[in-house]
Amino acid sequence: MSETIDGAGEGHNSGKVVWERWTKKRTFVRALEGTYGQLKEELYSQPRIYKTTDLSWHGGPQHYGKKTVNPQANRIAQAIEAHIEVFSPKGYGQTHGHMNSAVFFVLKGKGHDVHDGRRIDWETGDALIVENACVHQHLNDTDDEGLILVLKAKPLFLFMHMLFQKMVEYPPEQPAEGHEDYLPPTNI
Repeated sequence: MSETIDGAGEGHNSGKVVWERWTKKRTFVRALEGTYGQLKEELYSQPRIYKTTDLSWHGGPQHYGKKTVNPQANRIAQAIEAHIEVFSPKGYGQTHGHMNSAVFFVLKGKGHDVHDGRRIDWETGDALIVENACVHQHLNDTDDEGLILVLKAKPLFLFMHMLFQKMVEYPPEQPAEGHEDYLPPTNI
């Protein structure tokens, strides 16, 4: 499942490679094969706890992520995806768009998003909705890290062939000024 795809085409997979998931063959929706009883048995046998400390951070140097629940990583998840993202102090991520909406919960930090050119401020405890087909970017405005939990129905959208994703601006390749030694937390 980690096969590298050369010349992958439009979307996050084309252009500059920043995060390895942009170049790896991934499972977006798994086949449901077998009898109903077999499928139910497999579903009930799956773990219900997934420890994020068992997963590695990917990305950097200003924006890191951990894919925690998705059809590729977990047999139990077929229609939803959840991931943790952390932004270095004064860090930000790529400007991008995708068909699926997303909800993110700010676990730590204060910053803002830009949604189709409109600024939206957020802080610890807020839930923010990124609407369908919105070109957006997440930015951390403080000298402390920002931590968010992202939930979305991306696998379901992809299953319905609502595939459009576009990288508008790649994430920064240099650390945020004054925070060159930043590393993501080890306890998450």
